[in-house]
Amino acid sequence: MKILSHSDPAFPSFVKRLNRRAIPEPDVRDLVTEIIREVATHGDAALVSLTKRFDGATLKPKELFVTDAEFSAAAKAVTPATKDAIKRSLANIRSFAKNSLRKDWSAKNAEGATVGERFTPFDRVGVYVPGGKAPLVSTALMTAGFASAASVPEIIAATPCGPDGTINPALLHALKAAGVTQAIKIGGAQAIAALAIGTKSIQPVDRIFGPGNRFVVEAKRQLVGAVSIDLLPGPSEILILADKSGNPDFIAADLLAQAEHGGDSVVGFATDSKTLLNQVVKSIEKQLPSLSRAKIIREVLKRGTFLLHLKSFADGVAISNDFCPEHLSLITENEKQWLPKIRTAGAIYLGNLSPVAVGDFLAGPSHTLPTGGAGRSFSGLRADQFQRRTSIVRLDHTSVRKSLPVVEEFARIEGLDAHGRSTAIRLEK
Repeated sequence: MKILSHSDPAFPSFVKRLNRRAIPEPDVRDLVTEIIREVATHGDAALVSLTKRFDGATLKPKELFVTDAEFSAAAKAVTPATKDAIKRSLANIRSFAKNSLRKDWSAKNAEGATVGERFTPFDRVGVYVPGGKAPLVSTALMTAGFASAASVPEIIAATPCGPDGTINPALLHALKAAGVTQAIKIGGAQAIAALAIGTKSIQPVDRIFGPGNRFVVEAKRQLVGAVSIDLLPGPSEILILADKSGNPDFIAADLLAQAEHGGDSVVGFATDSKTLLNQVVKSIEKQLPSLSRAKIIREVLKRGTFLLHLKSFADGVAISNDFCPEHLSLITENEKQWLPKIRTAGAIYLGNLSPVAVGDFLAGPSHTLPTGGAGRSFSGLRADQFQRRTSIVRLDHTSVRKSLPVVEEFARIEGLDAHGRSTAIRLEK
């Protein structure tokens, strides 16, 4: 772990580097470009080849899709406890999603024209669910669950299979329970390319949702235009900002939980209490040995974890806004003072009793959140992102007459006399 105090000479430069921009690394960008080109050129054959190359699975084109028999077998294989957990999580997700869906509306403008918006679900969306080191069952729910709550008729999931060509039964059951209509056994940038561009067997989608590693995120970035995307959610992040009221054991547990994701995860803790910082370090050391993924966590603690002793809590708020964390845990005696000053965070967890894990699995809001500093420009996944917006305009003779002088003036200014004429002619009949 990197531990720095505000009095350390290296502190200012380290904090400055926390102000990140989600810019791709050249080698990642180039590899993803190559993968997209392969899928665009060779279609299903490229997916088979790339799956063998990256996931070690030997599939035939007809085996790219999860079959009904595989879904049925998965439903039989999962335990009642797993089914109940999935059911309860989906209930919260759908309730939250329904409250955030946009609704049709109409009103009269100043000239009396009827204006408004209508919102319809996308026809076909793709949701990406990482596989990798762990079957992210909760991600299946927090992507496809939002899609089904928005009444999207076709939901195609993409998730990598294991070397034997199978997918974790709990993940398959979650996909089906969440409303997925098709699932393909493809991961990585090649899955995003297949969903965006399409192949002989895979019909392209209207929009792609879901988190992934840096290759998945880069593929989504490169394919904007061929398809729309939700946001750029990459490896997991957490920043815990606490004053002396923080519980060191709870804080340590949250840090370890996020480090458990492994890979390029970023784990940070900042406090104006030196006593609390020391207690958190001791608690991490005490809790870590008992965890099943201790080896993975140690790597993240070594490479991607920082602990900062702040000069003031206000400095911590400024650092948080610059860092723009995926998850921010805010623990302070003066929540009403500091919460309004937090501007850039994917999700905020308030107080000692709000573990990020509850948000990851159960609370209701999607845990698909912007990372790598992308939260300055993107919000977390929302139900209304599964809706297509269309504006509505209706005029009558009175509103046309009132609108005509303004339309003719804009037409004169912009040299577009046909625009003015197209409005005036309606009053001549």
